[in-house]
Amino acid sequence: MRPRVLPSRVFARFAILAILPFLLAWTAAWAAAQESPVDPAEIGELLRQGRRLEVENRWDEALAHYEKAIRRFPGQASLERRFDFSRMHYDVRRRYADASFAETMDGLALPAALDLYDEVLLKIQSHYVEAPHWKELVEQGANTLDIALVEDAFLRRNVAADKLGAVGAFRQALRREIGERVIRTREDAREAVRAAGDLGQRVLGLAPVAAVFEFACGAANSLDVYSAYLTADQLNEIYSQIEGNFVGLGIELKLEDGRLVILRVIPGSPAEEVGIHPRDEILAVDGRTVSETSTAEAANLLQGESGSFVELSLAARGEAPRLLRVQRRRVDVPSVDGVRMIDTQQGIGYLRLTCFQKTTCRDLDDALWRLNREGMRGGLIMDLRGNPGGLLVSAVEVVDKFLDHGVIVSTRGRSLQEIFTYSAHAAGTWRMPLVVLIDQESASAAEIFAGAIQDHRRGTLVGQQSYGKGSVQGIFPLHASLAGMRLTTAKFYSPNSRPYSVVGVKPDIEVHQAARPVNGAIDPAGEDPVLAAALQIARQTAVRPATTPR
Repeated sequence: MRPRVLPSRVFARFAILAILPFLLAWTAAWAAAQESPVDPAEIGELLRQGRRLEVENRWDEALAHYEKAIRRFPGQASLERRFDFSRMHYDVRRRYADASFAETMDGLALPAALDLYDEVLLKIQSHYVEAPHWKELVEQGANTLDIALVEDAFLRRNVAADKLGAVGAFRQALRREIGERVIRTREDAREAVRAAGDLGQRVLGLAPVAAVFEFACGAANSLDVYSAYLTADQLNEIYSQIEGNFVGLGIELKLEDGRLVILRVIPGSPAEEVGIHPRDEILAVDGRTVSETSTAEAANLLQGESGSFVELSLAARGEAPRLLRVQRRRVDVPSVDGVRMIDTQQGIGYLRLTCFQKTTCRDLDDALWRLNREGMRGGLIMDLRGNPGGLLVSAVEVVDKFLDHGVIVSTRGRSLQEIFTYSAHAAGTWRMPLVVLIDQESASAAEIFAGAIQDHRRGTLVGQQSYGKGSVQGIFPLHASLAGMRLTTAKFYSPNSRPYSVVGVKPDIEVHQAARPVNGAIDPAGEDPVLAAALQIARQTAVRPATTPR
């Protein structure tokens, strides 16, 4: 699995609300940051640190660095520009480390590649939340190609060694070509990209198809941090995330200071069976060290066919490295875990909701009935910390289990099909008191749940202000290839019409925690202050009447 993405071919559109790798996480701290003075010297130091990473071509680390910086200082244009610049470099490297991208590109002639570009623009025109500006999209594509022309991965594959000296001249000519063109329609954009491909072939011997693909990726990726061109493998990963299963090792990775750290090990997965633990660091994959490849390439090396093996060098903090051989296979990802009675005397249950996928409604039903059989009558603590979101319909179904009437969420977009209000139904409502845990990584679908519970005063929110992602993304396959797109199609709002974007959901009781529990573990000794506060509230509001749905 790639970092923060749970890797099925379902050729349909999904409304998905998940945050993905390296998407900006500054919004949860927005309100507090507006009240804090900004130190120009500190901003300057952050920019210098990021620049050092850029000069060393450590784009994944630069991206993570700027993400952390923006989390501390939201709204700083200088940091946001460096984030965007680093993201473009990172995206080029990630594409060219993805075998499915090369296969798609190799399988298309120029007319088919231009058709793919036109389809990308048509999807944006038809579905994106804002009306497109054709000239701007072409310019963003030119910027992406310009970035690619200084990346070794792109140059090795697309430019002959004896033509490298002409790269600078082509970059200047490309800027003139695009800058002088009048681009008012989608057809104008297609013609401009065709001309750019011809120019690259004349000056550099660059295959026009390679240029067209950079324009397509640039158009999609520049819309916002949630919209993107998806390679065939990335598209399948998202479908696997939606379905709740994938082929892999069963680990969730996180980039920390240039290291690949295992954040979570899925129960029953190959990784768990061979003794891989949360907080282990991956040092090498099949003999290739993370430092000599890049974290993105190392994460790609973890991919493979079901039944194949990979050799990992891992180290727990302060311990000697160890070698493990792990077989890849299909892994089912539970969307609900940690299910248990946390206070049997007062009948208080606990569960952790890790994501919102196709199986979530069924998984939650199983968990709730299990807790009911074990004596849950007093209340329920639902832990949504670290939940990045998922399917819109899944979020609505989960809220509907706890509300018997009223608005759950409303969506508003550019097209009529994106304007909709989702409401609760009385049937099957669980009525026990609720305490909901959230933090800065609780996003999108998790915020829909928390916001609805809060607006209807159905429970108490405990923890930290949530991420602040208030937009819906659609997943669109591209018929011209096996690839696809993720596009922001609408904004969503709470039952009281509060926007979630930027501001997120503020808990009723704020409690800070240094780090969220690993794998959703509960510490009865009280080292989890958020859970301890939630348990105290649950005990105060516990009731004895029957709480089964009716």
